[in-house]
Amino acid sequence: MPRKRGAFFVKVYTTYILYSISLDKFYIGHTGEDVEERLRKHLSNHDGFTSKAKDWAIVLTEGYETKEQAYERERVIKGWKSKKMIQKLIAQSSSAGSEHPL
Repeated sequence: MPRKRGAFFVKVYTTYILYSISLDKFYIGHTGEDVEERLRKHLSNHDGFTSKAKDWAIVLTEGYETKEQAYERERVIKGWKSKKMIQKLIAQSSSAGSEHPL
């Protein structure tokens, strides 16, 4: 969603984490579109990892000014290869006022 900065609108890029209770799995991605719209696409009929469940929920979002920053953050989180570290990140974000605590 664009944000207004002075007289200009700045596009916001988002790194996001989804969680499926039925799979007990996280999905990490980034997008330049509205995160709720991106979630809708993950829940629609398609091929790919998120097609395995229909209960994905947004548990974390982080905003960035460039696509490269959002993608880099996605790669860092994926590079952890650790469910515990992802849960810790979500818990820290939740205590800071996240809308979607796990």
